[in-house]
Amino acid sequence: MNDTSTPINPGTVQEEIKGWNWGAFLLGWIWGLGNKTYIALLGLIPGVNLVMAFILGAKGNQWAWNNRSWESKEQFTQVQKFWSTFGFGMIAGFLLGVIVVLLLLAHLVMSVFF
Repeated sequence: MNDTSTPINPGTVQEEIKGWNWGAFLLGWIWGLGNKTYIALLGLIPGVNLVMAFILGAKGNQWAWNNRSWESKEQFTQVQKFWSTFGFGMIAGFLLGVIVVLLLLAHLVMSVFF
């Protein structure tokens, strides 16, 4: 069986790993727990949370790479892509919920006053 995955060199962060991490930015401390990046828990502190979201977005890939054991770069990329997709799904679900509530409120107001 051929293994086409890229071998891991612990302690080094390869250039392909560096970059913005949407999962870390959007999910903050939840992403941090899942990636053993416990500094993300600082995002639970009011006033620090917004700054921490941007720090996690910028440094999240590097921290996750160093804090967990990964079989390959491909596995790492796949897991981080899942986190990003999950984060965007949570945001989309929240926005959809807000729209539904607003539409229900508009319908209620229209039925009471008209």
